[in-house]
Amino acid sequence: MSDNDDKPLDPQTARLVARVRRLIMLASLTTFIAIAAVIGVIGYRVFRTEGRVPVAADVSPVLPAGAKVLSSAIGDGRIVLTVEVNGAIEMLTFDLATLRPLGRVKLSSP
Repeated sequence: MSDNDDKPLDPQTARLVARVRRLIMLASLTTFIAIAAVIGVIGYRVFRTEGRVPVAADVSPVLPAGAKVLSSAIGDGRIVLTVEVNGAIEMLTFDLATLRPLGRVKLSSP
């Protein structure tokens, strides 16, 4: 084995060895960049959501006095309550996260 290590490579073999080394370096660099990108995305998502965790607060929607809730529905970040107030039916829409009023629709018969 020591005899093979001492012999110089012929030019064609030296070019092949150099080409293989370049390919290995390119593959290693690509792998390093891919791993760094994945770690970067994970870090970005962890630190980006750190301040966005909602604090649970004791909040309740404000309903008109004497209102009777007939039904409720949740969807698209909103809650809709159908209430009866003094014989009239209304639909009240609230933001699901903050329970801030978004709209009011009075339903009437023709």
